[in-house]
Amino acid sequence: MAVREIVRQHLGLLAVGICLGLLGSAASLAQPLLIGELITAVSGHRSLVWPLVAIMALFCADAGLSASHAYMIGRAGENIVFGMRAALTSRILRSDMASFSRLDHGDVFTRVVTDTSVARISLTQSVAQIATSVFTVAGGLAVMAWLDWPLLLLTVGCLGAASAVSLLLARQVRRAAVQNRADTSAFGSGVQRIMGALSTVKASRAEQRETEAVGAAADTARRSGIRVSAVAAMLTPAINVGTQISLAAVVGWGVARVATGALPIADLTAFVMYLFYLVAPLALLFLSIGQFQQGRAAMDRVDELAAIEQEEPQAPRPAPTRPGPAVSFECVSFGHRGEEGEPALDDVSFEVPERGLTAIVGPSGAGKTTTFQLIERFYRPQEGTIRICGADTRDMPLDQIRSLVGYVEQHNALLRGTIRDNLTYANPAADDTAVARAVGLADLAEVVAALPDGLHTRLGERGAGLSGGQQQRLAIARTLLQDPRVVLLDEATAHLDSDAEAHLLDTITSIAEDRAVVAIAHRMSTVMAADHIVVLDSGRVRASGTHAELMAADVLYRRLVTQQLSQVPLEAAS
Repeated sequence: MAVREIVRQHLGLLAVGICLGLLGSAASLAQPLLIGELITAVSGHRSLVWPLVAIMALFCADAGLSASHAYMIGRAGENIVFGMRAALTSRILRSDMASFSRLDHGDVFTRVVTDTSVARISLTQSVAQIATSVFTVAGGLAVMAWLDWPLLLLTVGCLGAASAVSLLLARQVRRAAVQNRADTSAFGSGVQRIMGALSTVKASRAEQRETEAVGAAADTARRSGIRVSAVAAMLTPAINVGTQISLAAVVGWGVARVATGALPIADLTAFVMYLFYLVAPLALLFLSIGQFQQGRAAMDRVDELAAIEQEEPQAPRPAPTRPGPAVSFECVSFGHRGEEGEPALDDVSFEVPERGLTAIVGPSGAGKTTTFQLIERFYRPQEGTIRICGADTRDMPLDQIRSLVGYVEQHNALLRGTIRDNLTYANPAADDTAVARAVGLADLAEVVAALPDGLHTRLGERGAGLSGGQQQRLAIARTLLQDPRVVLLDEATAHLDSDAEAHLLDTITSIAEDRAVVAIAHRMSTVMAADHIVVLDSGRVRASGTHAELMAADVLYRRLVTQQLSQVPLEAAS
């Protein structure tokens, strides 16, 4: 998506608005001529009815056309900004995870919300104002040449120098605006960073430091904004000085020529009126050029974000699945782009049975979460093949992969809204029976019943309103409601107490009877309940087997179990 493509979709509406503006300008240009005719009628002792009627009709037409012009331009602008925001949102939601993770999320927010608004002003109001102002100025100069070309030459000489200065200032406005957009984005990123970690900021007593840091970013944006305002503020005075000088010269020379009879008083009056009429369009013309230059900076930023790499530019047809391993890794290697050192996964091969609980264990940094991200195809392996239900994930549409696989992340991502909204997020069509079953399986029935509004209780940001364990169980219920063939649990029991963990283990064991459940776990109670265990270490499969087999054969697994069990008395005592 490019800004130009969206603008093309609304060119018709924009063109109608500009045409209405041009007609309004034409009505304005005719007014001094009619006033000149009124003066001639007065001096000739003729009837004033028709000149007055014509002047009032022009005033009304000008007002109606101006209002219609403003409405059409405003409507086109809102349509364009809607198109940009909808397209950007779609591009972001479908973006490649690796590309998106490299972006500053505060800057992304600024581009989607603020830069699109600035681009709208540039693409609609500024363009329309430039068109109508150019038409008004050109038309006014043409009539002034017809009235008295020597006076026009004098006028153009005075205004030309002021116009050249204004164009130079407009270029400076764009340079200053580019810097201001970057500074504003930096400030937005700082605010978003502290809002996302407000409890950490408070617990670390870092309020003053963060206030100073964000305040410094705000001050930088303020200073660059002042530079924009300072340069833009000189545009109108520059053209006003030229207009005032030309007005003084025209009045002085024109009155002298009227006194000698070389110029009729009606023509001088009309000429001076046209000169006054040129003041506002000229000022608006250069202000609009300055606004357009600012908008170009915003449009460039919107286009840059729109160019983000997409996760699935063209979706292939659904791949056929077959009985066999639910998930299989075949010599898979993967490393995050831009990272040096050992890859996250190196020549990894294992299989997850069609049914049962498979646990993946290993020390921190072993590649456990990366394994899940590759199964979900958030990232693509650089070498090797990953299969889900027998189909190569490279040949599967993302929708098919993510309908077959349910993923409960380590840091559960709940959304602002009701509990039911969160439950049905992956399956909006779920009925009350299915919702109740998922709530029961995740041991949330009593929690929901105790809430004042039950399933319709509203949660705050990131599930605020529920405890950590309740949030985790809600995320698990949401995944179960999706009814996937494979369930990925990334430390799903990490925030649960002993009773809730035991109940959830019973649930996991139950659902693993008719589907594959893969769990990353540090708690040995979860690992020991698994039918199959894969031990990862430094991105490689170190060993696999049952708990008994690994206790007998693998030193690392035995050490992990021993360390965990040695902490049990301390945990129980606490």
